[in-house]
Amino acid sequence: MSYLEDPGPGRGSLPPRAAFTSDAPALPLNGTWRFRLSPSLAAAPAGIERDEFDDSAWDELPVPSLWQLHGHGRPAYTNVLYPFPVDPPHVPSDNPTGDHRLRFDLPPDWPAGSAVLRFDGIDSCGRIWLNGTELGITQGSRLPSEFEVGPLLRPAGNVLVVRVHQWSAGSYLEDQDMWWLSGIFRAVTLLARPDGGIGDYWVRADYDHTTGLGTVRVETGQDVVLDLPELGVVGHPAGEPLELPVEPWSAETPRLYEGTLSTAAEQVRVRIGFRTITVSEGQLKVNGRRLLLRGVNRHEHDPRTGRVVSPETALADVLLMKRHNVNAVRTSHYPPDPVFLELCDTHGLWVIDECDLETHGFEPLGWAGNPSGEPRWAEAYLDRMRRTVERDKNRPSVILWSLGNESHTGDNLARMAEWVRHRDPTRPIHYEGDHDCAYVDVHSRMYATHEEVERIGRREDDNERRRDLPFLQCEYGHAMGNGPGGLLEYRELFERYPNCQGGFIWEWIDHGLAADGHFAYGGDFGEPIHDGNFVIDGLVFPDRTPSPGLVEYAKIIEPVRIDADAAGIRVSNHYDFVSTAHLTFTWVLEDEGTAVAQGVLDVPTVHSGQNAAVPLPELPPTGGESFLTVSASLASATAWAPAGHVVGWGQLPVSAAPAVAPLPPRGPVFRTGGRLVLGAGEFDPATGTLTALGGHTVQGPRLDVWRATTDNDRGGFPGPPEAGRWREAGLHRMQHRVIAVDADGEELVVRTRVAPPAQPFGLFADYTWTAFDDRLRLRVEVTPDGEFPGTLPRLGLAMAIPGALGSAEWFGGGPGEAYPDSCQAARIGRFSSSVDGLQTPYVYPQENGNRTAVRWARLTAPDGAGLRVDGEPVFDFTARRWTAAELEEARHTVDLVPGELVHLTLDVAQQGLGTASCGPGVLPRYRLVPQKTDFTLWFRALPGVSAAGASQNVS
Repeated sequence: MSYLEDPGPGRGSLPPRAAFTSDAPALPLNGTWRFRLSPSLAAAPAGIERDEFDDSAWDELPVPSLWQLHGHGRPAYTNVLYPFPVDPPHVPSDNPTGDHRLRFDLPPDWPAGSAVLRFDGIDSCGRIWLNGTELGITQGSRLPSEFEVGPLLRPAGNVLVVRVHQWSAGSYLEDQDMWWLSGIFRAVTLLARPDGGIGDYWVRADYDHTTGLGTVRVETGQDVVLDLPELGVVGHPAGEPLELPVEPWSAETPRLYEGTLSTAAEQVRVRIGFRTITVSEGQLKVNGRRLLLRGVNRHEHDPRTGRVVSPETALADVLLMKRHNVNAVRTSHYPPDPVFLELCDTHGLWVIDECDLETHGFEPLGWAGNPSGEPRWAEAYLDRMRRTVERDKNRPSVILWSLGNESHTGDNLARMAEWVRHRDPTRPIHYEGDHDCAYVDVHSRMYATHEEVERIGRREDDNERRRDLPFLQCEYGHAMGNGPGGLLEYRELFERYPNCQGGFIWEWIDHGLAADGHFAYGGDFGEPIHDGNFVIDGLVFPDRTPSPGLVEYAKIIEPVRIDADAAGIRVSNHYDFVSTAHLTFTWVLEDEGTAVAQGVLDVPTVHSGQNAAVPLPELPPTGGESFLTVSASLASATAWAPAGHVVGWGQLPVSAAPAVAPLPPRGPVFRTGGRLVLGAGEFDPATGTLTALGGHTVQGPRLDVWRATTDNDRGGFPGPPEAGRWREAGLHRMQHRVIAVDADGEELVVRTRVAPPAQPFGLFADYTWTAFDDRLRLRVEVTPDGEFPGTLPRLGLAMAIPGALGSAEWFGGGPGEAYPDSCQAARIGRFSSSVDGLQTPYVYPQENGNRTAVRWARLTAPDGAGLRVDGEPVFDFTARRWTAAELEEARHTVDLVPGELVHLTLDVAQQGLGTASCGPGVLPRYRLVPQKTDFTLWFRALPGVSAAGASQNVS
């Protein structure tokens, strides 16, 4: 059998051990290698392992790298389907094969003796030679392999050769909803191994929360001593338990004690975090406290280098997570680069460390032939689990081992769990695919509905084993495009039921690849089988810009919550461990969105799980609608954020908007020059449509119900997609019929019926215009006619205004976009932006940019001339330089070409977002069902500086 089709774990490598560095010599072998890509193994050149082989005509390739991202072959994306015939363990003969060669010299002081060659990641299979001698075969792409090479080394002219194959038997175990990319994509290092050195170690550091004592013992070789200077430990025999008072490690207080393990030959720097993980009373606990996991799933991704993720990028991820209140990471669906876990130790993140395993492509086949139940794959499964655990066993941040993802169930998974339980009984075992929880320690689900979470919380499960375990959502809140919606209701369930311990948003980052002016997704590289933009489903964009979804999630999971209380202000501490002593509370009073007073709020220390009532500060009187915003921010800088970083905030209404002043007399409607004139407005006499306001040419406003569909609108996870129903109903091509235009007296009344072609149902829309000095008042009454088949995308008005009016200012919800089930992060204030800046650049264009609860908005040219719209009392608006139809048709951001107009929507309601791209749809309370509705807006033209002689006030 060819090594490519061997279902075993590879051959020749050393037993797995912990990832660590020491003071022994090490030689990084990253850099520029010679490279040649062949279309198959048969076409690959022979003799590449020989010293004299001539590679001078080969290309150069950086290592680490993935060759498809350097012009050799093309990336391909699938979520579930294997991009090759499912005939395990066989792989296609057309199997791209990348040969890598490196010549290197040893440093002059390199010691003789044992040395280990370490590969941290080769995708998918590597055959390795050093100086003409074959070392072995690697499988398990995201796992390390080490080889003894000491006797083979020479002072100069070493030749390292690695033949990497895109497909191998291991590919059947690596169907992990990501780009299929190939190469040596993690570090390559030569490590000297001194006689009498430290070959491996395991720090066992437990914490007893009842006594405050920690116990440390290190499983390692003989004659190893432990030094922990902070604790006064010097020269302690590492294998002997040591009990002493310590500060525990947690994600909130990631206390690490730095020290060393030493022999006469080698010293290893260690960082020890004391904590104890238990499952008791149906809850997952650390140091005796129940955890609430506010997590994300993290693939490793860089838009230019793919799964080659630099330490700087890994740090950027950790800092972004911490600054957005994320406290946990599931390493979907493989162990990350070891640097990431070290950063989690340092900065404080709970980690589910997941094995490099997924066989999802067998699900469409009814799981027939799935390796999870096939004995010939047993050793490969166990090998992957061993390498995961042994590599990461010293990481205090790792609190759960995960057997893998979406591989159904079978004896091989059960054996993995058995091995883990024997090797490391200190960490519980996770695997969502064990639906009966026969061999796991936590009950895990993906995309459980709110109703299902409620049932689990009430312990209404018929399965007794599941009923008594902690529950978490290893994936929920699918963050594809605009969304996710409905996260607040999940949080409420997690807090209501002690056994429901949170979960992990799918997922952290959009996997877009950098292209010409945009980011590419599945299908953009000509793949015959692909899953489109399903790989664009993250809380941050490919360039790691936070999406509105991340801002919303950060608000929902904020560890300090500030609300109105009968006594004034209620401050609630939702941290798992720490008090609020590290926070400063400040307040600002805004009158009509303008700050008029601010100060520091005296809040007593609030302990975890507690709350405190605080009186309102002394506030000056305000003349308009005013709000008090209270923020909790870091009093001092931390390793992950500066002093002043806000971890939570709340907003309280202080005074309502003043009563409306008596209206002046209404102006008359009159006809002149073939048009209707009412106040500052000009109207088409045949349609009653506004055509100009104060000299500005406009189109509309007219009733409109369509929005460019979102990924969640198009999602069919819970049933037929809403977008499909809307299109079937014809809501994207509504037609307007004018029933009557009554232009007599002091009102312009336009009666219309708005309906789709080929359908009997529609909406009566009556527009009543009146003029009061320079303002126009529009009352819109909407009455459904006939039986609509479902929901509406939105309900409001659409109009177009001159493109010169490119600046927006508003008093209302902001600063970012918001929708009915995703609006917790919107606060009431006064905000400004360019029209271009109002857009959210989703990789796959879709509805975006809605500002909610708007009291007034104005759009102006550079000279201040423009239009102002006021609500009675509020409305939502978007403003963009393309139509909803153009937004709907676009597939990449570069498809959106600004036009000559600014297109406004002025809405009374929007359908929620939900998570139907992969999860439940819009909750009933956020569904926009057609019903009789009326709303009122006011319009006014704003003169420019030259016309008014001075800048205009927005009041």
